[in-house]
Amino acid sequence: MTDVAKNTLSEKQHNIFLIGFMGSGKTHWGSIWATSHGYSFIDLDEVIEKNEGKTVAEIFDQHGEDYFRLIETKTLRRLANKQNTIIACGGGTPCFHENIQWMKEHGTVVFISSSIKKILERVLEEQDKRPLLKKLNEAELLFFIEQKLKEREPFYTQADITLDADNITSETFKEIISTKN
Repeated sequence: MTDVAKNTLSEKQHNIFLIGFMGSGKTHWGSIWATSHGYSFIDLDEVIEKNEGKTVAEIFDQHGEDYFRLIETKTLRRLANKQNTIIACGGGTPCFHENIQWMKEHGTVVFISSSIKKILERVLEEQDKRPLLKKLNEAELLFFIEQKLKEREPFYTQADITLDADNITSETFKEIISTKN
């Protein structure tokens, strides 16, 4: 971890925002880390689904991506007063409505980086739950992932900390939070 990352964490003692492409492990690791270390955990998509009474896929189908991104931003901003909370954001969350800047002002942003191959494997398992992907074959899906990663990379790389998804363990979060004290 770089000195910059250590300084960032020691200055910010509130929320930790997990960002990265769908299938990178944000919800998986966020939930494990929160349980293990006494943090609250929020999956942003789950909060949106509860508030809207619809799945993310239904919101996309019925109202489109622009509507979803507005709801996503409003829901994210309502979390400003949370403390010691790990928030797993949707893959596109940091890319719209200046959300990446907002997250950096309200906590520490951790980018979980994953290879295209691993993302493809994970996304294929849950393709029906992913509104942007459910109608794509494997070749189209691979192309989609490659293109979206290129689009989103400038936002993801603004994170305070970058973790390689292949090297994350339950102990990784201890290393991150130990720099806060």
